[in-house]
Amino acid sequence: MKVVLNLAKKEQKALFVIFGGTGDLAQRKLYPALFDLYKRGYLKKHFAVIGTARRPWSNGYYRDVVRSSIDGMVNSQTQIDEFASHFYYQSHNVNDVDHYETLRVLADKLDQDYGLEGNRLYYLAMSPSFFGTICEHLKSQGLTKTTGYNRVIIEKPFGHDYASAKKLNDEISKYFPEEATFRIDHYLGKEMIQNIMALRFGNSILSAIWNNKMISNIQVTLSESLGVEERGGYYDTAGALRDMVQNHILQIVALLVMDRPDSYCAKDVRKRKVETFESLKIYSPKEVAQNFVRGQYGAGKDMVAYREESMIAPDSMTETFVAGKLEVDNCDMAGVPIYIRTGKRLATKATRIDIVFKKDDESLFGGQGLADNILTINVEPDTGIDFTLNTKKIGQEFATRQTNIGYRLTKEQVAKVPEAYERLILNALQGNSVNFTHWDELEYSWKFVDAIRNAWDQEDLPVDYFPNYACGTMGPQASDELLAKAGHHWIF
Repeated sequence: MKVVLNLAKKEQKALFVIFGGTGDLAQRKLYPALFDLYKRGYLKKHFAVIGTARRPWSNGYYRDVVRSSIDGMVNSQTQIDEFASHFYYQSHNVNDVDHYETLRVLADKLDQDYGLEGNRLYYLAMSPSFFGTICEHLKSQGLTKTTGYNRVIIEKPFGHDYASAKKLNDEISKYFPEEATFRIDHYLGKEMIQNIMALRFGNSILSAIWNNKMISNIQVTLSESLGVEERGGYYDTAGALRDMVQNHILQIVALLVMDRPDSYCAKDVRKRKVETFESLKIYSPKEVAQNFVRGQYGAGKDMVAYREESMIAPDSMTETFVAGKLEVDNCDMAGVPIYIRTGKRLATKATRIDIVFKKDDESLFGGQGLADNILTINVEPDTGIDFTLNTKKIGQEFATRQTNIGYRLTKEQVAKVPEAYERLILNALQGNSVNFTHWDELEYSWKFVDAIRNAWDQEDLPVDYFPNYACGTMGPQASDELLAKAGHHWIF
């Protein structure tokens, strides 16, 4: 695999226009990410940010909000003030065409003042219902008529099902081509998720055994210890399947089982991921019942049940837990069960991948029972890699024991790891979409998820089916039984 990388730390010249600039995402993630890019030298003198929203803020108040969002990230107040001076605010109604003319005038002025060379990055940190309208008016009012690039970053959810996702994509693609559309999935910006390709294709010892002859099963766990918090209104219309499986989990699965790309560039990686999604078996309703489990959390110690959370209906049938078995039909991984699991109010917060290898012939050791060889990729919170092997026990007798070979990032290394949004925003500035989701990937992932959702909708479960797991556990018992049917068990 040819690696195509530009490692030079080049200053990025661009105007950022953030729709939803007063919102939670902007303050928690976007402004700290931009400040990290500023500290690292990717943003210097030649950048500016326009925050837009309906609130009637002034530039001064907006800059105070930005300062507050990066408080504690650096000791230098001078550096914070210099960074904040690049931020400008415009009160904006996304449905009012006249407001885009005002926005264009400000954007053109900042382009001249900061020497931005016509480069513009539009970040849509708003409800998807506004995406089409914003893109249309950006085009019609001349904001994209510049000498540089014009790119748009889109937050999830990208649709509610295949039909709505396609409608949304059709609206956006009228004004921004695919190569200028960056659909963000922050899991693809995480250090150990990006490490998957390095592990698989950068080590001959792993490349040689990463196939259905050697791998027994793959397990992907994205567990959350928190409940729905303040997202009840959104979450009750989405559920764990749409919120986590359709995007984060399926993207991780694609990286784990796709064939080797010809190079590490967006076009070649995308090709392999699409091939993987094409090979993903879409289940019939009967197969969904056999291969997928859903759950909803009940009350636990000092924790309320899902149906008692704010903005949740008392008879809600929304799933807060999903476990399932996936099957792909590509050459190397055909027949390898891929188990996935995600949920809220579980025992611990963790994102990890366990590659369980097939056992060797145990007769040489008198059938004493060898432990599984397992490669574990710890994404969070304990970032690193573990490899479980069988070795001889210390002592006179010959017996085997389970030994773990582990690698963990040091505190110093962790401090240097870019946060996911920082990494992905830089990728978008560089025009590198390798770590973003493309429409043809979304198309297949939504069709896969829709088949499961439609099967569930046909089941007509009684209201008392939920809750079926307690807070602080790892989900319903049926999740364990799903693996036990094939002689497997959850490693974590």
